[in-house]
Amino acid sequence: MSEAAKAIVGEWIEQFRFPELVDRDAEHPEVSHLSEILAVVGPRRSGKTFFFFQIIRNLIEKCGVARDRILFVDFEDYRMSYLGKDPAGELLTAFEQLAGHAPEYLFLDEVQQLPDWSRVVRTLHNRRAFKILISGSNSKLLSRELSTELRGRCVEVAMLPFSFPEFLRFKKIQVTPAMLHTESRGRLLAAFEEYLTGGGFPGALACQSALERRRILHGYYQTTYYKDILERYDIRAKETLSALMRHVVDQAGELFSISAFTKTLKQRGIESSKRTVANYLSHLQEAFFVIATEKFAYSQRQRTANLVKCYLLDTGFKQLAVNFSANRGKLLENLVAIELRRRGKEFFYFRNKGECDFVLVEGNRPVSAIQVCWEIHEQNRKREIGGLREALAELDIADGRILSFDGKESVDEFSQTPVWQWLLDT
Repeated sequence: MSEAAKAIVGEWIEQFRFPELVDRDAEHPEVSHLSEILAVVGPRRSGKTFFFFQIIRNLIEKCGVARDRILFVDFEDYRMSYLGKDPAGELLTAFEQLAGHAPEYLFLDEVQQLPDWSRVVRTLHNRRAFKILISGSNSKLLSRELSTELRGRCVEVAMLPFSFPEFLRFKKIQVTPAMLHTESRGRLLAAFEEYLTGGGFPGALACQSALERRRILHGYYQTTYYKDILERYDIRAKETLSALMRHVVDQAGELFSISAFTKTLKQRGIESSKRTVANYLSHLQEAFFVIATEKFAYSQRQRTANLVKCYLLDTGFKQLAVNFSANRGKLLENLVAIELRRRGKEFFYFRNKGECDFVLVEGNRPVSAIQVCWEIHEQNRKREIGGLREALAELDIADGRILSFDGKESVDEFSQTPVWQWLLDT
């Protein structure tokens, strides 16, 4: 057993101090009764490691679990290179030697860096001696691979960038009923606008200037391009991928035609195929960069035959657009799509004579429709209300609502709710 293994384990047991944490709201099984492997998945820099720290802190402070019953390992620690052919075995041996017993809880962060990680995790799970939690880079640990590699033994928790309530905790803004009726309400609206335009990545929010925040987001963008897609899938058509990512950022919330995009590439001298573009769009979804929604239809074949709408998984990426003075209504719509994704909703868009932004589905049955706009005024009233009414009538839905920036009064028969309030009503 190497001295590096003892140092890693010893520092965790004796010296590690939790950083300041923003409590995350992601639902997960009770860890103290965990029987399956819990896998935390999500985009880079969304807070997966800090979520582990939150769970560990709760185990210690609320469940009375002793610190020396828990082993946290960051497999990106440079000292891992000094371990032998069985790093996990060395670390467990070091833990038993230093603590006098085996750990009960294993937190394996960036587990994809562990050689043959899935076999190691399966073996540890088979021993039925540990409660195991893993996380990893989305370039190596995708949902479809988890189900294959761990053969149905894991339950997933999605860790996305901050929700609006989490953002307010980060900003140390406490919302009270009285706040909504005083001048403090302006502070809440200002915070919402910052969240809307800046997104929810913790690292970007910690920046002191807009320039620095944009630099951080551009770094995430580049990492998604190079690490999560280009290298992972051994992409050859680099120009196609680059153009697709740029298009999604510039046109977030708009309808996207694979055929039209392929023709545009050809006009620019970039040879590609519709299949290639479709595959790359799928990669962007797997890498937690894009949310693509289909037009609602009862037939899956009809759904895939129509245009898709592409949203960014974090509105902060919109700052990288060629023209950031974007349609604010589309930005608001993008934010609603992210929240619906966070809440685990299945949703589509509706389009016939009119359009409705979101149709929520349970099973194969549409149950609710949402129209999102910055505000309702005389110029857009007929279009927005007409599209919502048409969706409700054609799909036989009883529940319809309007979400806007700060509107509160009902519009005809529909309730209107500010998006910031809807985000807080979890």
